Amino acid sequence: MYLEQVSIIVDSYDDAIEFFVEKLGFELLEDSPATTNDGRPKRWVVVRPPEAKTTLLLAQADGDRQRRAVGEQFAGRVGLFLRVDDFDAAYDRMRASGVEFVTEPRAESYGQVAVFLDIAGNRWDLLGPRPA
Repeated sequence: MYLEQVSIIVDSYDDAIEFFVEKLGFELLEDSPATTNDGRPKRWVVVRPPEAKTTLLLAQADGDRQRRAVGEQFAGRVGLFLRVDDFDAAYDRMRASGVEFVTEPRAESYGQVAVFLDIAGNRWDLLGPRPA
């Protein structure tokens, strides 16, 4: 058993694809036309970190309630955790590509960590390897 997919509500499909693929280094798995439950056009956009099982569905906000949720899916808390093998390389690459970090890197019992914001404003932990 594993968690297959998580949705992130975004303002724009194209801006979100650019952020996750170009800035974070995720793979674009699918970008297909789809329709809402009431027949309006939308897209089915799925990304994931390389070789990961769990994917992210990038869902463009539809309506006022969803627009209000953009960037607030976790009520200001860190809600997603991206573990990398080489923390320093990932941190430097992400900063150079314009990813906004809201904390400086620090060492914790579970590995190096720094908090960054995604395209929508949700908080993520960038996590390095766990200490040996």
